[in-house]
Amino acid sequence: MKDAEQPIRARRAGLAGALAVVVLSWLPAAPARSAELSAGVAGLYSSVSIYPPSATSMTVCYGFVCRRREVLDFSAADRTALTKILAVGRANAAAERAAVQKAVIWFDRRMGPIIGTEKRVAKADFRYFDDKHNYDCWDTTRNTTSLLLVMQQWDLLKFHFVGDPHYRGYSLVQTPHNTAVLVERATKVEWAVDLWPRGYSQPPDVMPVTQWVTED
Repeated sequence: MKDAEQPIRARRAGLAGALAVVVLSWLPAAPARSAELSAGVAGLYSSVSIYPPSATSMTVCYGFVCRRREVLDFSAADRTALTKILAVGRANAAAERAAVQKAVIWFDRRMGPIIGTEKRVAKADFRYFDDKHNYDCWDTTRNTTSLLLVMQQWDLLKFHFVGDPHYRGYSLVQTPHNTAVLVERATKVEWAVDLWPRGYSQPPDVMPVTQWVTED
């Protein structure tokens, strides 16, 4: 795959200090081009001591709760590929969500051969004992949120913006689980973008959060 041949500067992304509230200049629709990440989104990064994504790079978490990390530096080819994918979804909100699914598949294929997650399985967690090749749902929530934030920064999202992650399963009948979220601008409906239940190179689940919270 041509994109996978683009150079990635691999480095460990361990960083000191917590990032309770992170001020970023690239979030759209903000006064003077500056805004604060919500506490819910900022907590995804501060809880494992990594920086949020920037216009040029993001930390990719794997190995369960971000115990393993790789930095993806977006190349010009990466940006071109994602721009083409999202351009197909410019007609309406539903088309954009379908394009986002394809963008997440692109990410999965982009990083799989580099960090070994082309061997990952659906619904992996610590019980699989294969942390070198898998994401748990915390990893997929962070990675998907980061990818969405980057695309938002690049003005590729027309009908949605990145929302707070959502959680479910705090009962005896559901396993605890979390997901990245997009919010439809016109309706304010929250949409789960959940890669964890799917295997390598498969499209993530995209559904209203109200439906997602009832899933097994």
